Amino acid sequence: MEFINDGPINTARGHYSQAVVANGFVFVAGQLPVSRDGGGSIPAGVEGQTREALTNVARALGAAGSSLASLVNVTIYLTDIENWPAVNRIYSEMLRDHRPARTVTVSPQLHFGCLIEIQAIALASEK
Repeated sequence: MEFINDGPINTARGHYSQAVVANGFVFVAGQLPVSRDGGGSIPAGVEGQTREALTNVARALGAAGSSLASLVNVTIYLTDIENWPAVNRIYSEMLRDHRPARTVTVSPQLHFGCLIEIQAIALASEK
């Protein structure tokens, strides 16, 4: 196993890794829409938060040598299912024709008051 906690991602603040590479897969911990630019800001609105959370997933995958194009499964946590159409629109813009398996679930409260959190599994790069 390889634990990913550096590079273009912030070190996890709790007792976990941002991503773990194991058995040909990359397991990405839930990514909140918290800016990785050092400021830790959270975009306003679900569209901006969706872009930031997916960007953080992409950064974690990149640090593990993978990418959004290698996603096989995505779990999206929303605080309000009414935000689903906007989230789906941004998601499809960012993933384009790639369509991994996906689960969407409602979580009444996410850390830092975020509206979305995204967890993912992708294929690891072949080394």
